[in-house]
Formats: sequence, structure tokens, C-alpha cells
Amino acid sequence: MTVLNAIVKDKAEYLVARKAQQPLSTFIDKIAPSTRSFYQALTQSHPVFILECKKASPSKGIIRSDFDPVAIAKIYQPYAAAISVLTDEKYFQGSFDYLRQVSDAVHQPVLCKDFIIDEYQIYLARFYQADAILLMLSVLNDEQYRALSAVAHQLNMGVLTEVSTEEERQRAIELKAKVIGINNRNLRDLSIDLSRTEQLSQGLPQEAIVISESGIHTHQQVKTLSQYANGFLVGSALMSQENIAQAVRALILGKHKVCGLTRTQDVKAAYQAGAYYGGLIFAEKSPRRVTLSQAQLLVTQAPLAFVGVFQNQSIELICDYAKQLNLSAVQLHGAEDAQFIAQLREKIAPQCEIWQALNMAYHHDIQHIAQVNKYVLDNGTGGTGNTFDWQTIPPTLRHKALLAGGLNSDNCLDALNTGCLGLDFNSGVESSAGIKDPQRLSQVFTQLQQSKFSQNF
Repeated sequence: MTVLNAIVKDKAEYLVARKAQQPLSTFIDKIAPSTRSFYQALTQSHPVFILECKKASPSKGIIRSDFDPVAIAKIYQPYAAAISVLTDEKYFQGSFDYLRQVSDAVHQPVLCKDFIIDEYQIYLARFYQADAILLMLSVLNDEQYRALSAVAHQLNMGVLTEVSTEEERQRAIELKAKVIGINNRNLRDLSIDLSRTEQLSQGLPQEAIVISESGIHTHQQVKTLSQYANGFLVGSALMSQENIAQAVRALILGKHKVCGLTRTQDVKAAYQAGAYYGGLIFAEKSPRRVTLSQAQLLVTQAPLAFVGVFQNQSIELICDYAKQLNLSAVQLHGAEDAQFIAQLREKIAPQCEIWQALNMAYHHDIQHIAQVNKYVLDNGTGGTGNTFDWQTIPPTLRHKALLAGGLNSDNCLDALNTGCLGLDFNSGVESSAGIKDPQRLSQVFTQLQQSKFSQNF
């Protein structure tokens, strides 16, 4: 028996007990139609996200032991088009109570994620304030699907129709499903194949909203799959992270950096715009240089991952600043060689990454150093405000590099399409050296968030 068959068999037994414990007659008169449109929430010109509250799964067991659906939903609220809540008890440790808790905490439509085989479950979901349900064509025939989706629509609830095979895709088309979820997980053996989104999206009606489900962990995957899907359902990848807020930003917005932060209001503006990293420059000749005491105030202003930028400074000073400021990374912009970096790696905190800036005017002479976690590709030694020829970036470097040098709202989308790990903004989002412009920050990050990936390099 497959995992899916076992779940459906157990679900039928569960429903016998649940109906006895909570008969439909005891709550059907208390049900009001949904007022939060699932379909409208997902109809956007940019990729949308259904973010999921999930404690456990059959493939992973307990994913989040300190599971608090309300706290999680509040973290999701600024980013999610809809919020998915697992209600299956046996395999996912879910609960229908979580639906109401989440609905009360957020304004988005709430999706009841369960193995729905009986209209009772739909009434129950709506009673607990769900605005949409999942219907899986892998467990329903066409007659069952039509009956169940009709009940949902009578209650003004949306339906996410899930497919995982070519045959189910064709059925979804014939059933005129409005939102089609392509599950990248094989429900029979639980394996993941992200190429399923590309394969099964072919030939779907233009008006259908396509959601890619399962196995999505990174912003790069989102950008690539957004060529085939209108949105993404993500749960386990976020639930397994210690810092969910940071993980959501990385997934949806990418890991982009605003460097040369000198003012408290600019740190806040960078975070609010969507930056993941904040750059603090300690290089002595930089017009954006800050002191240690200034930096100590700046790092308290927003939960950015802070990066200290150094140039030909001592290992002792770098380690001291990294420790006092709890830096996520140190970025080396001088003549620091492999020996220096090896010594720095031995002395600096293991969780602090080492980044090396590369002057792409000399791109032919790149020395890969084992202890370097990321590279920053710039024109010159930084702060020039000029771009370089992005065609010269070696393909093997892109997955490990942030792109810097003259990035602004005019070229950020082209920069994104180089396939680099992230973008590093500085002078292109300033009104003057060291003074960030909130409007320019907002412009670049809005463009990045609403873009769809197309590999041009």
C-alpha cells in the first residue's frame, strides 16, 4: 500500500469518528459564506505565494517542534497571498482549530490543506473559517471532484486543484479548475522532481492560475519556475528554519544587499524595502566609512544580516568587529591573499562567512580560495558606481557571487538575470555618498520582487 492510499484509508476511518463527535447538524446553521476571495488573492501580475503552517509530515516527521501557527501566520502576513494550514491530525499533526486561529490573526484567505474526500470536511473547514480547500485528483474521481467543488463554491470558498501526473493534468483542464497546483512530490513514493512543474504546466489554459507545490527551497528555484507557474506553495522549507522571517525574505525577495549604510533611517529603509544583507564599511578611505560605535547603533535598527567591509586591515581588528557586531559575514576588499584568508578563517567565529571582493577588470585571473564562502563581483575596488561587462562573469562563479557595481532601478532586472546569487546596491540607491534614498530603494526592490526570471547570460 502506498503512503497516499494509507492516508486516505485512515481518513475515511477518522471521518466516521469525527462525524459522531461533531455531527454536521450541530454546526451547519452557524456557517456563513467566505468573504475572502482565494481566486482574487492569487490573481496578480507577479509571482504569488501560499505560505504554509505545518508542524510535521510523513516524509520528514516533526518539522517544527515549537509550532505556533498564529506567530507563523503573522510572519507570513506581509508576503503571502494566502496562508495554508494543515488540518490532518495523524500524519501532519494538524488541527481544524488552527484554521480559526490563523484566520483571526491575518487578513489573507486561509486554505484548508487536508485529504478531502467528503463534503462534511468542507463544511467543517468553513465552520473553522477556511476560505479555500485543497482537492487532490489523485484521490478523487471526476464525479467526486465536481460534487465537492460545488459545495465549496456554494460557500464562496476557493478550490486548489492538485495534479501530479499527465492524466490528472488533463482531467483538471476538463474539470475547468481555476487554480491548478502541480505537486512536484510523487505522492506514491514521496520523491521530489521540480521539473514536473515545467512538464505539467504545458498546455494548461491561459486563464488557469498555476501553483508549483513541494520541494521549493530557494529564490533561484522560484525565479526559474516562475516561467511556468504563477505562484508557489511553500511549507517545509520555511518550517525547518530557525529564523522563519529571514527564511521567508530570502525565498521571496532573494538575498540582496544594501551596502554603505551610515544612518539609522537607512538601515530601516533597506530592511523595509526588502534587503537581506546590510553592508557596514570600515575601510579607512571610504566616504561611507563608519566607526565601531556608529556600527553598534546601526545593527540594532533592523534584523538585517550585517556584513562588515574591510580593506587591508588586521585579522585582529576584523575578528574583534565581527564579534562585537555579531556580523553574518566579513567582506575583504583589499590585497588579502589565500594565506591571510586561511588565518582569518581559523580565528573568526565559524558561523561568520568570509566574502572576497573581486575586481572584474582582472576577471581572467580569479583564484578560487577554499575558505571564501561568497564573492562580490565589482568594477575596481568598490564604490566606483560603474558597471562592468557582465558577460565576463564565469558561469561557475555565479552561484557563489553577489553582483555589485553601479546597480540601480534602470539595470537591476538585467543584473538579476545574470543568475548571480544576489545583487549588491550602494551608490545607485543614494542621493549622495552614504545617504540612501528610500524611494530609490523601494523602486529596485519592487522591481526585483515583481520580476520573472529569464536567463540572458
